[in-house]
Amino acid sequence: MEHIKRIHKKSGETYGIFRITAQLHKENIPCGKNRVAKVMRENNIYAISRRKYKATTNSKHNYSVALNLLNQDFSADTPNKVWIGDITYIPTEEGWLYLAGVLDLFSRKIVGWSIGKTMTTQLTKAALKQAIGRRRPSEGLIFHSDRGVQYASYEYQQYMRENKIVQSMSRKGNCYDNVCAESFFSTLKKDLIHGKKFRTREEAKKAIIEYIEIFYNSYRLHSSLGYKSPNEYENEYLKNVGDTA
Repeated sequence: MEHIKRIHKKSGETYGIFRITAQLHKENIPCGKNRVAKVMRENNIYAISRRKYKATTNSKHNYSVALNLLNQDFSADTPNKVWIGDITYIPTEEGWLYLAGVLDLFSRKIVGWSIGKTMTTQLTKAALKQAIGRRRPSEGLIFHSDRGVQYASYEYQQYMRENKIVQSMSRKGNCYDNVCAESFFSTLKKDLIHGKKFRTREEAKKAIIEYIEIFYNSYRLHSSLGYKSPNEYENEYLKNVGDTA
């Protein structure tokens, strides 16, 4: 029972039956999901429920938009083949704080992020610049986003061309075309923000960075990855590629 409580607490009270069971197995602690469910129920241990994600970008502009190259196919067989980006907001007592993120579809890893007080092209560009610096993608990488002005601006499109990145955009008014990015932000808000209040933007910024780099990329288990974290999934892939080289 103590192991279940520990894992639940470490997840920020966001892990339910399946993720707790998977983490127990990773730690070589034998416990089936029925036993986990019983212990959680008897001790009033529940996962925080997810709230609906709200879009933040403004798609009413006169910039050109790219074709939708994904068509809701969110699969990628290698890292740095398809990235997706989006923006969300975090409330603080000082006002809104905005987070732009870049997610690799292969592992669902956040490979770039930027945090600021305003929702601008500079915010999204900084997130992409960080991702490029960290990952050094090959020519032809697809970057998918919604049609927001922050992604459609001349400055952003020019930066994509300079880095030989192929731009893709969601269809007008179709939230399902960028559902993976929206899912990440929904997860972040559920895991990090639900029931919490940030006094300052700096306090929220530190919490977001810690969540992305220490918890989400390194620890949070994804059912779509076979209950592995993004880092674990990528490391296994790279090891297998190295073993077959």
